Amino acid sequence: MEKPSPLSASAFAHFADITTRWIDNDVYGHINNVVYYEFFDTVVNGYLIAQGALDIATGAVIGLVVETHCNYFKPVAFPDTLRAGLRVAKLGTSSVRYEVGIFRNGDDTAAAQGHFVHVYVDRATQRPVPLPETLKQALTPLLR
Repeated sequence: MEKPSPLSASAFAHFADITTRWIDNDVYGHINNVVYYEFFDTVVNGYLIAQGALDIATGAVIGLVVETHCNYFKPVAFPDTLRAGLRVAKLGTSSVRYEVGIFRNGDDTAAAQGHFVHVYVDRATQRPVPLPETLKQALTPLLR
């Protein structure tokens, strides 16, 4: 599989600022790879909550991550300031593929980028359900 090239900020539709923390650095002096998935989760779920499309406490429908991937292009370390770019690559019947770019200190080229796929399920039964209309309305502007 060929490694993709880093995307520019213009490839994304929504942005959220993320503060790095001292604890995010690993023994090699850069943000540990697993922390990037926390960044992905933060930008996606923050957007959904702000749009009224996700009620994390009592909503009947929740998104479960079923696939993740990340490519790393440039190291990031505390105290860097980050922006996470978000777009939607695919809206399925019960799933969404989110793509995220992590931009360091105002750079226009992603330091890292990846995706994750949510399958939306009934909270009680954990069975897939069609995407709620409020979720589709919130995500449509992010389609790229």
